[in-house]
Amino acid sequence: VLSGALRAFRGFRFASTYRSAYSLERLYPGSDLRTAALGDQGVADIPVDRLTISYCKSSGPGGQNVNKVNTKAEVRFHLASADWIPEDVRQKISVQCKNRINRSGELIVVSEQSRYQMENLAACLEKIRGIVADAAKKPKMLSKEDVEVRRARVEKMNRERLQQKKIESTIKQSRRASLD
Repeated sequence: VLSGALRAFRGFRFASTYRSAYSLERLYPGSDLRTAALGDQGVADIPVDRLTISYCKSSGPGGQNVNKVNTKAEVRFHLASADWIPEDVRQKISVQCKNRINRSGELIVVSEQSRYQMENLAACLEKIRGIVADAAKKPKMLSKEDVEVRRARVEKMNRERLQQKKIESTIKQSRRASLD
């Protein structure tokens, strides 16, 4: 009877999920685990509960620590169903970060720059903020004067390039021996 109770207790202990002292739930109790994506720009928050966070062994130097500790952080989320990012920004992210998106449509962000899990997780979240911020930027509209100045610069560069080619060509022609 006692061994059955002990087995039930052990099963209960292993069935519960372990939370580190540095887990987000313990560091920020009472928080809804959302971090600001772009601050004052009004874009929605990054909901940490919708991200898939995993850790694995990092590569590179570090000896026994690298071989034994899972410090590399990998954060992924399904881009098409990320309703916390506006639709136009999602489209831009899918074009800009097509090498980071796998076949199932998940955007994968990895960090192994630190030897600590939480610092790598923070770096991943910062990378996601940067990706969303870059995609949310509106292109700057050029004035007519700026367009004219840019066109004049391009024309001048092309003229100078062609003139330099002509000079090089005449130099090479003068080196050739004439067959007369």
